[in-house]
Amino acid sequence: MTPKQENSKGPHSPITLAIDIGGSGIKGLLLDQSGQPLSERVRMVTPKPATPQAIVPLIMEIAQTLGQFDRVSVGFPGVIHQGWVKTAPNLDVSWPGTYLVGELEQQLKRPVRAANDADVQGYGAIKGQGVEMVITLGTGFGTALFINGHLVPNMEIAHHPFRKQETYEVQLGAPALNNVGKKRWNLRLAKAIEILDRVINFDHLYIGGGNAKKVTIPLPSHATIVPNTAGLLGGIALWADPNVVLPPTTKKPGKRTTRKQTPRKKSSNTRQKRRK
Repeated sequence: MTPKQENSKGPHSPITLAIDIGGSGIKGLLLDQSGQPLSERVRMVTPKPATPQAIVPLIMEIAQTLGQFDRVSVGFPGVIHQGWVKTAPNLDVSWPGTYLVGELEQQLKRPVRAANDADVQGYGAIKGQGVEMVITLGTGFGTALFINGHLVPNMEIAHHPFRKQETYEVQLGAPALNNVGKKRWNLRLAKAIEILDRVINFDHLYIGGGNAKKVTIPLPSHATIVPNTAGLLGGIALWADPNVVLPPTTKKPGKRTTRKQTPRKKSSNTRQKRRK
């Protein structure tokens, strides 16, 4: 599929390939400079095991399907620091230590910027007014916080204790939904929203992710369910917002794109299910 070139802002307006890596699917979309879609969304099933060696070729395939682009934004389900993957709890254990930005730049021959998927989805949903919070309901549980449109980085509420000595991630991720059923899962979500509202005092809450469609509880007036496409549309902010702190795309660690890391011994069920 080729982008709808007639919607482009002109020959000098950069086209962004937005990629959203998830535990169940990898999505791609072309965006113009203002963040408007230039193509249909392409989705591929996340491979099992979800290793870098399995996922990067799928991103390449999505890029080839969508056509020409000038730069790339990536939403990743874990912590990204200066282009390196620090955590990837819902993908393969081999991800930490991977220089994702460098690997994709080498393969795609285009500048790449990457951030946590909940942060990227937040940029696609927020209005930029006051304290805005985003939660994503997918394979895991993601959170992002914005103040007047500016991201509060590295917020890991998903791994904070929620109830019964278990985290939000364990209680509200996809495995929990499958184990306890939609009714009990929704009751847990209602409790989580109540607690987060009391702690964060947000002006508005946006609820996204693949499992947002399974929310059946009445939401407070200052909470909104947003389309899952926000995780792609927000990718333009990685290039457009000057307040987003990102690594320079020219920084390279050398020929290697990964660094060896001794696997951590996981001592609890909570650690095994960690994610942003």
